[in-house]
Amino acid sequence: MEDVLERFLRYVRYDTTSDENSPHSPSTESQLLFGKELVRELRQLGLTKCIQDKNGYVMAALEANSVEKSPVIGFIAHLDTSADCSGHNVQPRLIENYTGGDILLNSELNIRLRETEFPELKKYHGQKLITTDGTTLLGADDKAGIAEIITALAYLLKHPEIKHGTIRIAFTPDEEIGRGTQYFELEKFGADFAYTIDGGELGQLETENFNAASAMFTVQGKSVHPGTAKDKMINSLLVAKELIDLFPESETPAKTEGYEGFYHLIGFSGTVEQTVLKYIIRDHSLEEFERRKEFVSSCPERINRNYHAELVRAEIKDTYYNMKEILDRYPHVTSLAERAMKDIGIDPLRTPIRGGTDGARLSALGLPTPNLFTGGHNFHGRYEFIPVPSMLKAVETIVRICELAVTKDCLITS
Repeated sequence: MEDVLERFLRYVRYDTTSDENSPHSPSTESQLLFGKELVRELRQLGLTKCIQDKNGYVMAALEANSVEKSPVIGFIAHLDTSADCSGHNVQPRLIENYTGGDILLNSELNIRLRETEFPELKKYHGQKLITTDGTTLLGADDKAGIAEIITALAYLLKHPEIKHGTIRIAFTPDEEIGRGTQYFELEKFGADFAYTIDGGELGQLETENFNAASAMFTVQGKSVHPGTAKDKMINSLLVAKELIDLFPESETPAKTEGYEGFYHLIGFSGTVEQTVLKYIIRDHSLEEFERRKEFVSSCPERINRNYHAELVRAEIKDTYYNMKEILDRYPHVTSLAERAMKDIGIDPLRTPIRGGTDGARLSALGLPTPNLFTGGHNFHGRYEFIPVPSMLKAVETIVRICELAVTKDCLITS
């Protein structure tokens, strides 16, 4: 199972940043190239039905070696990394034995991973850690998930004494830009239920996530030469500031946690003549989610009324929904993962996802798909790190799920 480290260090060298402005699938050529390498590796391992389709989706199967009737289980991770931080020329650093305190990521730039700022580091004293060099993200989201899935299946191939049913795997493109399941072919995948390996710290088992929407405001100004602008110019940048001021300061990602929802300004660009603002809207409660969208819808009128003109327009689109309601109908899927974790000494950590997952969309399409941990922390940024022992436990969890599914007391028929 130590192979998981070698695989992960190899995978993060691929820059697979997705691009929300691209109309293609996958949105970046690098994801396609990475997927081709994975197909080659899967075939070499001895998996069957190894394909990469025209949209960049990678699928493969490990055939059953048990005569017991058991469900077809799927494991899913995504190929792309977030554009929030550079994924180019990732140079992972290996801390063989973290003894506590700050970790110097980059001496030239004096970038440090500080234990006072990231107190979760205290859990990993004495462990081997993988960090960034302070200039890029690491890519554990979700190359750790890919490495853990492949390592688990390689282990099962090397240990035929471990009986299991048919296992399907899939690696999706463009999850970070909300398109991870856009062209996912459920029938071709052929699983009864699945797990995304896309979570955070050790033990996370997530069955609920945000309801999500995007909002784009267009603010139309009036550009006039500043020398003759009195009572004529309307500076769209300043109107945009008024719009931002309508949003509650306490309901942003930096000031919320747990089940608390938020509004998040993710883009601002413009000139005197026109400004565009991009927000994302999040809430676990469907009722609160609808309230938030109503608030956003009301913002243009509140500004326009002051100017007696239609300066602000809003376009709101739902992105995904909370998977809890669906997964509650399939409790055996969650309980199987919980038992697997407990069997290998992990206390399951049931937390709501403060984000989205391919599993939310797949569950809505009819494939129950909770989310399991990768072991990583601080995704999407230069302070990302992952403990190697947590990665090994993720591999063990996958193996144990596959093993349990064919035992008589855990037998689940499709």
